Amino acid sequence: MKLDLFDLSGKTAVVIGGNSTLGSAMAVALGAYGADVAIVGRNPQTTEDAVRRVGETGARARAFFADATKADDLRRVLDEVLSWTGRVDVLMNCPGKNSATPFFELTMEEWDAIMDVNLKSVVLACQIFGKRMIEQGQGGSIINISSVSSDPPLSRVFTYSASKAAVNNVTKFLAREFAPYRVRVNAIIPGFFPAEQNRKILSPDRVEAIMRHTPMNRFGEPHELQGVAVFLASERASGFVTGALIRVDGGFGAMTI
Repeated sequence: MKLDLFDLSGKTAVVIGGNSTLGSAMAVALGAYGADVAIVGRNPQTTEDAVRRVGETGARARAFFADATKADDLRRVLDEVLSWTGRVDVLMNCPGKNSATPFFELTMEEWDAIMDVNLKSVVLACQIFGKRMIEQGQGGSIINISSVSSDPPLSRVFTYSASKAAVNNVTKFLAREFAPYRVRVNAIIPGFFPAEQNRKILSPDRVEAIMRHTPMNRFGEPHELQGVAVFLASERASGFVTGALIRVDGGFGAMTI
């Protein structure tokens, strides 16, 4: 007997930051398993490109344009998604912003900018889309994208590390709050996947240090996040999983020295 654990047919997935390298890879996987996928981004070209990639799986996909740090934009997107499919079942929060500014050179303007993208956007989206899931009364899945820098914090990326540690805390808090409504809240902790927000800090000495601390001795590939994304999105596959921080890091988190 074949178990249909990962079928997302009839579900609507909202992927905020789904136009990013990692976000779009996970959005493609959700579409491939049957979900209607709403790609939310600010850049029209990359957002439409992500929609095209999801559509190539045979899934329905649409672009929605918003600044994820603005509540009014996210409320508008929710209304537009509901007009499109009538429901929200999966929310994935993928926005990310990084910087290697030394601590004593850090301005509060940069601190605010990174915190807004990495943390505020997650809180707002969980408020706006999470409330809708609860009101629907049919459960749901929220998937936040954290980072190996969340625990322990990595050198050179102070604000980014602090923001992702907070994402972990938000994930666990909301897992408790939303559990009575069958809305599960989990986070994926990717290891080192070269992407837009970290390419500028991957200097040769940085890469060497990362490889020394990664037992698999390589970077991750975007498609290697697809399985865990579908697993967490599917109630059949992960219906008793909430408050989890799932590492996909090549063993980075298993190293102590």
